[in-house]
Amino acid sequence: MIKLNEEWTELLSAYKASHADPRNQACHRVGIPMILASLPVGATIVGLPAAASLFTVGWAFQFAGHWFEGNDPAFFGDRRNLAVGVLWWLEKSGVRLFEPADA
Repeated sequence: MIKLNEEWTELLSAYKASHADPRNQACHRVGIPMILASLPVGATIVGLPAAASLFTVGWAFQFAGHWFEGNDPAFFGDRRNLAVGVLWWLEKSGVRLFEPADA
């Protein structure tokens, strides 16, 4: 369970609105975990080539999704959306996000 405050609830709501196209969502559901997986894999010299591939292909999925959506990635306007994208993916993967009661 992840509890969000009002500010992060608003960021997530705006993120969801700019990721409404099912093709974009499908690309993000694949791209975000690839990017995330590249981080620990790349922490070793041996894993660096695999991490570079995961990272690059993951971002290709992200940008392809935004081509379908017809907009720029949300982090272009606010870098916090890099984290919000992870929250969005966690929610899509079944993690419950609790938002403020008045949201």
